[in-house]
Amino acid sequence: METAADRHLLCDLYDRDYYLWLETTSQLLRNRQLDRIDLEHLAEELEDMGKSEKRAIESNLEILLMHLLKYQYQPEKQTNSWRYTIYEHRDRIQKAFRDSPSLTNYFNQIFEGCYAKARQRAAIETGMNIDEFPELCPFSIDQTLNSDYWPENEV
Repeated sequence: METAADRHLLCDLYDRDYYLWLETTSQLLRNRQLDRIDLEHLAEELEDMGKSEKRAIESNLEILLMHLLKYQYQPEKQTNSWRYTIYEHRDRIQKAFRDSPSLTNYFNQIFEGCYAKARQRAAIETGMNIDEFPELCPFSIDQTLNSDYWPENEV
């Protein structure tokens, strides 16, 4: 049975040694010692994990869209590095979907907002006027994620 001292020790451990807190909490869960778990911090950590997954999707999508724009609107500067970055961020998103299929809904919800940020970033990075990039995303969601899709210079 949990005592006030047990709860205080685990809460204190969270503040003093996060990694040890994780190990201790995992062991308590495996041993089904649920009455000893620091539930408040555990709930916070689980929420933060979900937020972290969403932030990763958003970041990878913004970078992917920015590089697709650069690839399409600066064909004379296309490099293998750009192709690799596009490939890498597509792969990261696909892995996230494989591990957490429900993130697909979140991806669809943030797609246009991420495009707006990618458009701004592409303008800053290329030195081009933002108006040279279309206001609406020129790539469909399927094209964005398709490893065989490479935008042509259609401008």
